[in-house]
Amino acid sequence: MLRISDITYSVEGRPLLVGASATIPTGHKVGLVGRNGAGKTTLFRLIRGQLALEGGDISMPSRSRIGGVAQEVPSSSTTLLQTVLQADTERESLLTEAETATDPHRIAEVQARLSDIDAWSAEGRAASILKGLGFDAEAQLRPCSDFSGGWRMRVALAGVLFAQPDFLLLDEPTNYLDLEGALWLESYLAKYPHTVIIISHDRGLLNRAVQGILHLDEKKLTYWNGPYDQFARQMAERRAVLQAEAKKQELRRAHLQSFVDRFKAKASKAVQAQSRVKMLEKMETITPPEEARKQVFTFPEPEELSPPIINMDGVSVGYDGPPVLRNLSLRIDQDDRIALLGRNGEGKSTLSKLLAGKLKPMSGKMTQSSKLRIGYFAQHQVDELFIDETPLQHLQRMRPAEGQPRLRARLAGFGLLADQAETVVGRLSGGQKARLSLLLATLDAPHLLILDEPTNHLDMESREALVEALTTYSGAVVLVSHDMHLLGLVADRLWLVKGGAVMPYGEDLEAYRKQLLAGDETAKPVKVVEKPKKASRDEVMALRSDVRKCEERLTKLNDMRDKLAKKLADPALYEPERLGEMETWQKKYAEVMEGLDRAEAMWLKAQEKLENAA
Repeated sequence: MLRISDITYSVEGRPLLVGASATIPTGHKVGLVGRNGAGKTTLFRLIRGQLALEGGDISMPSRSRIGGVAQEVPSSSTTLLQTVLQADTERESLLTEAETATDPHRIAEVQARLSDIDAWSAEGRAASILKGLGFDAEAQLRPCSDFSGGWRMRVALAGVLFAQPDFLLLDEPTNYLDLEGALWLESYLAKYPHTVIIISHDRGLLNRAVQGILHLDEKKLTYWNGPYDQFARQMAERRAVLQAEAKKQELRRAHLQSFVDRFKAKASKAVQAQSRVKMLEKMETITPPEEARKQVFTFPEPEELSPPIINMDGVSVGYDGPPVLRNLSLRIDQDDRIALLGRNGEGKSTLSKLLAGKLKPMSGKMTQSSKLRIGYFAQHQVDELFIDETPLQHLQRMRPAEGQPRLRARLAGFGLLADQAETVVGRLSGGQKARLSLLLATLDAPHLLILDEPTNHLDMESREALVEALTTYSGAVVLVSHDMHLLGLVADRLWLVKGGAVMPYGEDLEAYRKQLLAGDETAKPVKVVEKPKKASRDEVMALRSDVRKCEERLTKLNDMRDKLAKKLADPALYEPERLGEMETWQKKYAEVMEGLDRAEAMWLKAQEKLENAA
């Protein structure tokens, strides 16, 4: 159990937490929500002990392990699989000790602990986590230096999931994942055996993977049972009740004050007037929860073009080598709302770049309206903003003929008000940078807006505002996003990018989610049937390695059992003065026998997997 008791903490004299308390039951999955700047990440650092409390206490069971993703794994020659395995420091330490230990007592303890933490199936578990986060068997054996920062963040996430800390603290874990990775993480966290606290603005994740919501608001913490949508309804109901009570109180206060004003000068009413003055003084003001500040996105409206705005006939596209996508025959009209589905590496970004004009067709014919304007937003563009310039300076460079009032109005239309307009980009929050990039992408009133993960770093209110803006926007939209809530509300067409092809997906998003979680590799497009994928050579080799390690484990435990049995067969051990020693050896023997049972079950399971794959 995690107990937060009456804690207080300030940053540069600004209180973030004042007398805040909450209790998180052991094993619960909890979403930590609150406005940007409320102190959610600071609370994580306080729980980890990285910051010192000014008052109060945070307690948890002794020897509890706390884990989280602080930063990406470093670029090195270590393979992804080995990097993840090394994240479980206890396992690494025990394996090293198992090779050198000579004391029978310690050997038994080490082996029993290795069995308890399921150390012998570690490679399989690590590989499964990496696969769920988008790394195939080949990628898992490549060095970390082969991957960019965003991908190394996934490796860091895989490492902390593999280590299975008692308290798992995740801060916006889906920001570095695609839809498939985010859905896999939802499923994984729902079955995680220990306590999880997640800072997230992903409504789907907070509805499907958590049992409660921890709300940080007005420097206090409140724990609400149930998923996010239930929390949101309860908050709305509470706000409505308090607003009604506050209105009644204001009427009551006005009535009492009116009586005092009318009769305070009359001797016959002086006592009654004084009584009402005291009632006014004792009346505690009812303050309803502050409404979330309305967030906005104001997309400029393009003129209407004749359909289609883009048409492809037999188009192939790629980079320097073979085409990534082949024989594309697609059409986009100005009223289309299209979501791109598909696993990592299948070509969603390649298709987006083709539509945006950043890649040219390698073959086939692609035509588009002569007046077509295209807006393109990708997450990397946020990182390419000029950190020493203000948002206003960014716009002045792109619109030198426009006056400041007009430019400031454009910024305000994307929620960047006077203070943010004059703040250098390097000091803006991630959400504010994303808003600026979206403004720049839509500055020319595009007829087609291509958005690649637009919700990263946007808070819940901003995501809802983006949904509202996109549904009223009169241009076409092509979306790549891990946010199923956004896709479900905006998209009316689904395209599946798979196996070098792009084709309409015949079912809905919920069906796609279920197929992914069920491990269905086919994710059916219209009238397409594929054979189940055969296990690769690397996968078979990994399974053989698991079987071999299980066999080695069984050999060690059998040897240990024989040694202990020989020790227990010594009659001298049962002399009255050695009863304590005898009980210790019997306990060790029972532990080894229990470990042997588990090891045999693991060997049978590994052998079955290998036989099925072969």
